[in-house]
Amino acid sequence: MDKSRTDIIVEIIEFVPDSTVQKTVIKKQTGTINTMTFDAGKSLEEKVSPHDNFIQIVEGRAEIIMNGKSSVLESGQGLMIQAHQPYSIRSRSKFKMIMTVIKNND
Repeated sequence: MDKSRTDIIVEIIEFVPDSTVQKTVIKKQTGTINTMTFDAGKSLEEKVSPHDNFIQIVEGRAEIIMNGKSSVLESGQGLMIQAHQPYSIRSRSKFKMIMTVIKNND
């Protein structure tokens, strides 16, 4: 994404049938911003990040499982995942999200 241009967030990345797609918007030492799409039935298996992550749903609906607790997020909703917390993402229908990774200076 060009720094001097305005973009429509849902148009930055497109759905690909039967796939999960990730596109890095910005990557710096202090963190990254990624856009992701998930087709229906796709998931991100449980992982643990050493950094804080903020997930924002920009289109559709997603299920985020964090520490065994499920939360369903819809367009316009977000969720902070603290560093070192196990989480996974599931799609019951296709959705788009932005994941902001905030790197700790520890």
